[in-house]
Amino acid sequence: MQRARRFLPLFLTFLTSLAPLSTRSAQLPLPENGAPVLRIQGSNTIGAQLGPALVAGLLAQQGAQQIQQLPGAQSNEVRIVGQLPSGQSVSIDVAAHGSSTGFAALKNGQADLAASSRAIKNAEVSDLAALGDLRNHNAEQVIAIDGVAVILHPANPLRELSITQLAKVFSGEIHDWEALGGTGGAIHLYARDQQSGTFDTFNELVLGKWARSLAPNAKRFESSEALSDEVSQDRQGIGFIGLPYVRHSRAVAIIDGESRPMLPTSSLIATEDYPLSRRLYFYLPPGSNQRWAKALVRFAQSPQGQSVVAQNGFVAQTIQAVKVRATSEMPATYQNLTREAERLSVNFRFTQGSATLDAKARQDIRRVVDYLKTQDKLNQRVTLVGFGDAKSDPARAQLLSRLRAMAVRRELLKHDVILRDVQGFGDELPVAANDADEGRIKNRRVEVWVQ
Repeated sequence: MQRARRFLPLFLTFLTSLAPLSTRSAQLPLPENGAPVLRIQGSNTIGAQLGPALVAGLLAQQGAQQIQQLPGAQSNEVRIVGQLPSGQSVSIDVAAHGSSTGFAALKNGQADLAASSRAIKNAEVSDLAALGDLRNHNAEQVIAIDGVAVILHPANPLRELSITQLAKVFSGEIHDWEALGGTGGAIHLYARDQQSGTFDTFNELVLGKWARSLAPNAKRFESSEALSDEVSQDRQGIGFIGLPYVRHSRAVAIIDGESRPMLPTSSLIATEDYPLSRRLYFYLPPGSNQRWAKALVRFAQSPQGQSVVAQNGFVAQTIQAVKVRATSEMPATYQNLTREAERLSVNFRFTQGSATLDAKARQDIRRVVDYLKTQDKLNQRVTLVGFGDAKSDPARAQLLSRLRAMAVRRELLKHDVILRDVQGFGDELPVAANDADEGRIKNRRVEVWVQ
């Protein structure tokens, strides 16, 4: 939290580039009693730095001056305040005690917007049904992409670990570095606290996948920064953390099933190919008439908001073209594509068990179309490439992967994008193991290539 407070004054210099937006923004209402205009609760990953920065950006968009961040009533709580052109003061509260606390606060009326570093759980959807369907695409808003980095002391010689090894390490089954090929000695475990969305993500993608539980001797942290700093000072330490908080530690490459080892780089996280990539969310009850909450969601999804995301060390959803190097394990047709075209920094994925684009993909259609327009690539410059999970019949896997690409084609056609080609590669080039739903969903993806 101290780092976040020091960061805001520097970040406000960046916000001067957003000032022209204030002339185009309708004035949002203010309460007569001077109460905060918006209350956000939930993820520490978001609330420690990104949330306050997005709030400051919104206030700047509204024309506010003298924006500053003040300590809240408890640790990991802040109030962002500013003065509007009318001379009135405005304030927004951000409490960062873990993703699950955000949903609890929505239920009891103590928050207008929940910040979460994981998708809402089925039980939470049911518990909050009175507020509407929080999985509705208008309610569930992906604001950034993050990667859960597995971190070691900089002097640790290990360079890669598999998901299986991680499950055994953090459950205590493997407790000595020698068993991993490292220097002998007891492994010291560092983990986020039980309320954390980072822990929920790691628990689901690593421990839960192998029916393991976190070892009871793991040292738990509410603060991302504190966890990372302790690992960086412990030669026998290993922990997991959101990407912006690697700090002085070193991240290792992760292997999932037959995937290649992947470091938590921006490009692999942007496409969500990195095995421990995750989405960061705002959840806004669909029936809400809270205009400040709606304005913050719109700002977070805008190009200006995504610039704030990048400024804060997370991976923005801004579309970029990336040159991919051909490798021997790629099919020949795919190798040719890498030589002739560039890949966009987005993958389209689908809701579980259907060919319907998920909430993030709906937003990404708009972003891809905007990119193609600015680059003058609407007419026969785009190739869609579909992939899927393994099937007993390879021909069926290939057909399903092409059908997914065709589903994206239909959406792009609505925006006058005329494609060059649509291809399906079946279960080739997996990015995750196919032995669990999470891995199969990640492998069912559509890439976008432009020439």
